[in-house]
Amino acid sequence: MAYKDLLVIVDDDPHTSERISHAAELAERFGAHLTGLCVSMVNGPEAKHHTARARALFDEEIGRRRISTEWRAAADFPTDAAVVQSRYTDLVVLGQLNPEEPLAPVNNPRPEDIVLSAGRPVLAIPYVGHYDAIGQRVLVAWDASREASRSISDAMPLLASASAVTILTIDPATGRTEHGDIPGADIALHLARHGVNARVEKAPSGGIGIGDVLLSRASDLGADLLVMGAYGHSRVRELVLGGATRTVLRSMTLPVFISH
Repeated sequence: MAYKDLLVIVDDDPHTSERISHAAELAERFGAHLTGLCVSMVNGPEAKHHTARARALFDEEIGRRRISTEWRAAADFPTDAAVVQSRYTDLVVLGQLNPEEPLAPVNNPRPEDIVLSAGRPVLAIPYVGHYDAIGQRVLVAWDASREASRSISDAMPLLASASAVTILTIDPATGRTEHGDIPGADIALHLARHGVNARVEKAPSGGIGIGDVLLSRASDLGADLLVMGAYGHSRVRELVLGGATRTVLRSMTLPVFISH
């Protein structure tokens, strides 16, 4: 399996160029087609100016690559338009919402909304920072859940091309049916059959929360990608209690690949 159809959400934010660049690099790496999508909530001169600037950023970045591309623009609610377009792609690349931008949730689709509604994996790029590459040193969050299993399957093309993969289990309960006798061993064996040489680590949460443990360990490893399942509990419970998904997407310090 390889990604053959990628979608990148484009706006005129200063950090969009970084996002487009990574999407274009992935398209080049996998021989995939890349679609740029810009959504404006209203029509008129302002919307046209916004779209034109976004298109210019897209054209500038893809001009450096030898890839198949297309451009789409829509006047709609950003999440609604992105969800529809995402269903016809293998992977969606979009940005983390900037918490310092009060209109960001209105003007840009949220990664968690896309992954829950579109049925496609999402690669979320932090709104700050620069990343030379994505997917060379990968940290995989593993709790033996359906969502974690889905994320590994969806991320397999990236895992297979990575130079180092670490599977992290946090507070694993040994002997549980889903984990097996040795937590992480079965999923590492499954990955090995796909040509992925992964090592397994166990870590305690220590009362700081699973999301924070994941980000801390990713920093320790120098990881350039975190792979995880989204919302292992009901979304209502996650919203009330916080949850690893919300913590990571709010405080992400590296690109995050999420599936549901």
